Amino acid sequence: MNPVKVIGAGLAGCEAAWQLAQRGIPVTLYEMKPKKMSPAHHSADFAELVCSNSLRGDRLENAVGLLKEELRRLDSLILRCAEATRVEAGGALAVDRYGFSSMVTAEIRNHPLITVVEEEVTQVPEGPVIIATGPLTSDAMSQAIHAYFAGREYLNFFDAAAPLVTAESIDMDHAWFASRYDRGTADYVNCSMDAETYAAFVRELASAQEAEVHGFEDSMVFEGCMPVEVMARRGVDTLRYGPLKPVGLKDPKTGKEPYAVVQLRRDNAAGTIYNIVGFQTHLKFPEQKRVFSMIPALKNAEFVRYGVMHRNTFLNSPQLLDCFYADRRNPLVAFAGQMTGVEGYVESTASGYLAAVAMAAKVQGKEPLDFPRETAIGALGRYISDPSIVNFQPMNVNYGILTPLGYRVKGKANKNLAIANRALDRVEEIKKQLTLDN
Repeated sequence: MNPVKVIGAGLAGCEAAWQLAQRGIPVTLYEMKPKKMSPAHHSADFAELVCSNSLRGDRLENAVGLLKEELRRLDSLILRCAEATRVEAGGALAVDRYGFSSMVTAEIRNHPLITVVEEEVTQVPEGPVIIATGPLTSDAMSQAIHAYFAGREYLNFFDAAAPLVTAESIDMDHAWFASRYDRGTADYVNCSMDAETYAAFVRELASAQEAEVHGFEDSMVFEGCMPVEVMARRGVDTLRYGPLKPVGLKDPKTGKEPYAVVQLRRDNAAGTIYNIVGFQTHLKFPEQKRVFSMIPALKNAEFVRYGVMHRNTFLNSPQLLDCFYADRRNPLVAFAGQMTGVEGYVESTASGYLAAVAMAAKVQGKEPLDFPRETAIGALGRYISDPSIVNFQPMNVNYGILTPLGYRVKGKANKNLAIANRALDRVEEIKKQLTLDN
């Protein structure tokens, strides 16, 4: 059997390579690192997390929690490595960024059916192939994909990563450990701000100098990664209803809810580095130091990484791809990851999983197994391939794209749980069929 080519060793590419190999299909995995690095990449390891170290909520009432549970039950490599390198983050699944990538890399390199080739691919190969070069696809490969689709335009948006600070530099006289609503353990450092400090902070943030980013416009920013300075320009209270919301938190010194709260989340297992949650930015580095140091708990903060901004590129998938992330014209050429318009680490993993399971069936002469819209995995595939979508934008998984229950359930959380339980029943049926097929 000829190997299936997988281009790109991010989360989607690694998941795809692993799922193919686990089904007895040889894989050639191409990765341009470390010979060539994008501006946002710093490590030679696979599955590098270039933005947050959080895979977001882990509760079934939240759609991404359901998506993670589906992937766990279907033996996802990425979810297994995430669980093994987990750091406490309240109700979220966050990982030690470097431990996670190191573990994924070892699993991929040690698999007997996966051959890793360290080189940049600059043409769309003949199938079977899964292209998962990510939102930071190199210029040469981006042009090749553009030509492959006969000149039909990519779409693109800007994405941003938040700064990291050392734990020892946080002034705990102005902060405390807690999780919102006291859910789980007290894993977040909460940095309070009074009304006067907050107002001054927002003024300086809104007028701070931005770094040069070619072609940047506020309107091109994906809402889920909105830079804090863009939010500050939308109104003085925007941040208080976003990343600085104080709801569910009480300052132990006063017993009251603060005016605004900046949360820090552990970024490594040792707890020596913290991520400023929701503080994606493209301010100049000196401006980040100046403005973010206005937060009382961060007045002496040591920044180990400043926020960065980069352009992410994605396909006009509803016009180009089917529900298995494959080219409508050629089912043996598939795509996966954020370049397809799914947004988020877990969503990228899910796309890699589904593209690989479908590709495995195709090369074995079988029909791909249907993942219905009742499942989060299937719903994502159907969202990105829905030709009725005119203004296609990247999107996180949400319960709105899953098939409605068809009957009333009182309370949003109860309704979401009912949808989740139905989805997991479908996943168990799919698992049985996959076992029979293999």
